[in-house]
Amino acid sequence: MADRSGPAVYSIAAHRGFADALVAGLLPRYREADVGLARLTLLLPSQRAARTVTEAFIRLFGEQGLDGLLMPRMAVVGDLDLDETLGPLLDPLGQGTQTPPAADPVRRWLRVAAIIADTMGADAPRGAALLRLARETCQTMDRLLVEDIAPETLLGDKVIGIVGDQADHWREATRLFLTVQNAWLDELDARGEIDAATRRNRLFERAAAAWKEKPPANPIVAAGVTSAAPALARLLRVVSELPRGAVILPDLDLDLASDEDAWSELGRAGATDSPDGEPFGLHDAVTHPQFHLKLLLNRMGINPGEVRPWHRAGVAAASPARSHTISSLFLPPRASACWVDLPPERRRLSGVRLMESATPEEEAQAIALLVREAIDVPERRVAVVTPDRSLAMRIVAHLRRWHIDADDSAGRALSQTAAGRVFLLLAEVMAQQAAPVPLLALLGHPLTGAGHDRASWLDRVRALDLRLRGPRPPAGLAPLEGVVRKAAPGDDGALVWWQHITDILAPLLDLAEQEDALFSDMLAALTTAAEALCGTAIWAREDGRALARLVEDVRDKAADAGTLLNPAELPAVLRDLTDTVAVRPPYGGHSRVAVYGLLESRMTRADLVICAGLNEGTWPQKPGPDPVLPPAVLRALGVPGADFRIGLSAHDLAGALGAPQVVLSRSARDADGPAVPSRFLLRVQALLGRDLIGQHSAQDYVALARTLDHADQSPPYPRPEPCPDADQRRVDVSATALDRLRSDPYQFYAQAILRLRSLDPLDDEPSARWKGEIAHAILERWHLHGGSLHTIAEQVLDESNAHPLMRNLWLPRLLAALDWVEREMATIGRGKPVAVEAKGEWNYRGVLIHGRADRIDALDDGALTIVDYKTGSPPSGKEVQNGYALQLGTLGLIAANGGFSGIEGTPDHFEYWSLGKNRDGGFGYVSEPVMEGRKKSGIPREDFLAKTCEFLDDALDRWILGREPFTARLNPDAPGYSDYDQLMRLDEWMGRDTDDSGAGKA
Repeated sequence: MADRSGPAVYSIAAHRGFADALVAGLLPRYREADVGLARLTLLLPSQRAARTVTEAFIRLFGEQGLDGLLMPRMAVVGDLDLDETLGPLLDPLGQGTQTPPAADPVRRWLRVAAIIADTMGADAPRGAALLRLARETCQTMDRLLVEDIAPETLLGDKVIGIVGDQADHWREATRLFLTVQNAWLDELDARGEIDAATRRNRLFERAAAAWKEKPPANPIVAAGVTSAAPALARLLRVVSELPRGAVILPDLDLDLASDEDAWSELGRAGATDSPDGEPFGLHDAVTHPQFHLKLLLNRMGINPGEVRPWHRAGVAAASPARSHTISSLFLPPRASACWVDLPPERRRLSGVRLMESATPEEEAQAIALLVREAIDVPERRVAVVTPDRSLAMRIVAHLRRWHIDADDSAGRALSQTAAGRVFLLLAEVMAQQAAPVPLLALLGHPLTGAGHDRASWLDRVRALDLRLRGPRPPAGLAPLEGVVRKAAPGDDGALVWWQHITDILAPLLDLAEQEDALFSDMLAALTTAAEALCGTAIWAREDGRALARLVEDVRDKAADAGTLLNPAELPAVLRDLTDTVAVRPPYGGHSRVAVYGLLESRMTRADLVICAGLNEGTWPQKPGPDPVLPPAVLRALGVPGADFRIGLSAHDLAGALGAPQVVLSRSARDADGPAVPSRFLLRVQALLGRDLIGQHSAQDYVALARTLDHADQSPPYPRPEPCPDADQRRVDVSATALDRLRSDPYQFYAQAILRLRSLDPLDDEPSARWKGEIAHAILERWHLHGGSLHTIAEQVLDESNAHPLMRNLWLPRLLAALDWVEREMATIGRGKPVAVEAKGEWNYRGVLIHGRADRIDALDDGALTIVDYKTGSPPSGKEVQNGYALQLGTLGLIAANGGFSGIEGTPDHFEYWSLGKNRDGGFGYVSEPVMEGRKKSGIPREDFLAKTCEFLDDALDRWILGREPFTARLNPDAPGYSDYDQLMRLDEWMGRDTDDSGAGKA
């Protein structure tokens, strides 16, 4: 850097590869014989950048055959302890004034939430919504502080005038922000602290002043820093003017900067004609990839003509023509009119291919194939860059097919890891008072069960799962003890196991009973419960360590701030917290394959770069306005708008396009439906034109991905017609199963022969079967023991652990129907019940026919009445007539043949007593499927038993004693159940099956 006639500002072109080109130039310029690069200080934008530069040095040493070298000191410009990192460079004698400490960001977040609650009073949001508002307020404070905007600026006439023209909600939001900010600043003054962004600005100003007054003897180079924060820009200006200093920018387009008209088309970018002028215009091209670099140069006071190219190239450099094409690709709108006259060599993107898949899953598969092929070449490095975390995880999963463990440097959200899920499930168990879904998810989690045999632990969880199916039981742990007893009758070990769980979870549920509890106390209780359930495994891996750091930090600050929280809000608050923590994998992945987010990809380079997820809303992401201050106010203050981030993502893509080989990938659909191609991808397609775009296709990999998992179309699945042997057919037939046998023989086969039963979901709505069981239990107890039906109903619901909400919704209807039963029984006057919930059986033709009669009445003439209670609508006379509802007739046959102990007589009446709504608007009515009087359907009373026996004989002859297959949906029009539809694969053949030769022949 011999020419010091002006500031030393350089740009590394995209095709050179920033990190590799940087170290290739630093080594010959700053290397000293005895100390290597130890006297050099590198100012870098992030810890990730420091790691990338370190890896680039290692590659360079390997390429040049160097045994070793002392590395430069690397300082991150955003570090709150930058003064300690720079040490003597900032304060040679250690006598300088100390910068006040920074306020802890977690404590600030919690205190700002408290200030908002006090300011808004009864109108303040609560719980998670309040903490989200506090987080957004803190982020807006930081945006203003980074831009060197003092709090009093918001009270200036210019801003006040703009606020007055805004909508009411913006005026209220601005007023709230000013009040909260002033209260927080007063609190900071009392504690002797400053905000983190303010401390960074002061450190930058302190370093700039010290180095300008007395330049350091050792070299200082700022590399890859693109933040345009005013204080940082002033520091970079000073660094560029140091005798042995330099500022090295990534991917500044010198071709564009040298074209005055195109450069000016980007807009003001912070350059104003007057001190009171707005730094950003309405038509500034903030979405352009060079806009933020123009803003940085303007704030540094650097003319673009003063920026010189960096002539060293990295080990993975592309052709210089690539940078010229990238420049043409991202020309501003008016300047891009020159595309019409561009020669082919300026439009050709040699080494860049386009790939479009149908779905994200197909895209991930095709990308995995690209990676797998690439690493077959020795020493070839591959990077996948995408802001879509879901797509990144799919790609990583597909790479495991070939045992490639990709280094996913963006990591996963803590909420999606094993340790994070345990903590969130504990919070949900607490908030929902041990509801079945979170409770069973917690107990079945892979980390739980520390100190117990895993197999027996899971056996007990499964047994509890089966007993909790159906409607939710009452809240709390106490009602679940009876469920555990029923799940494992006679197993004392199960009760000991449940007591262990109760001891762990009881403190959480005690806290949940409070209207508001200390946030710190709830975190401490969750920590204790997690350790008791999981042992040290909860903290053992990288996700556990990240969780431990988060919990310890938030717990201590919440205790200091005295934050109160409703326990019901705890899961939402914890999810917001854990979603913001990225858990990155430890070292040990594949050395030549990496998956990056956009931030992680900056300054990196690989031989093949795959840019994935190039759809609008993903890359670039949809910008969101600041939720606290109106856009007009931010623009007047000189804060870049929401679209500014689109320009940053465009710059990320421009940098990725500099790799030797690049694949730009998108899917035609995403999770929400058809997707729109990214505006950046559309520019690439427009630049290439129709003639060249076909030469840049990577669709072969999409076709290969489809072939990889392709299977020949399976033959159409036929309607199931199982035909078991004679021994398997010989099963008992219940009164209700006879209906199922005749209407849908396959369902009878699945239930009676295969012995399969459907399971109710957890936390299910009360099903008709469940309501029927409750109603039958109430009526049975009333018929046998008398008493108040209302009291008995309450007792039965208590014993069934019915949830209070469900009871309150259903109980009034049930009690109204029971009152009707009581009145009806008092007025029938033609007989009396002789059996309730009576079991009966009849051995007919070697087959046991059995059933349970809800009630049998003996009439004065010696005949019997068979009564069946229904909580809904009873079968119609048409269904009975066609032989699809034979329960009453079958029970009548059992009774007529002495199948019910102690009951003699011939059934003559067959009644359904429905507890459903009647025609008068009340509840309860009697229906008899007998064709007499004006009825047009049913079976004549005198033929009822004979006709039922005829249907029974037909069923026995065809299926139980015969050889006819148990055809699925033999009678499609017959009423039935859907329990076995999936087993019979109904959707695969219903409607397609044209062979109805067997249908309707029951």
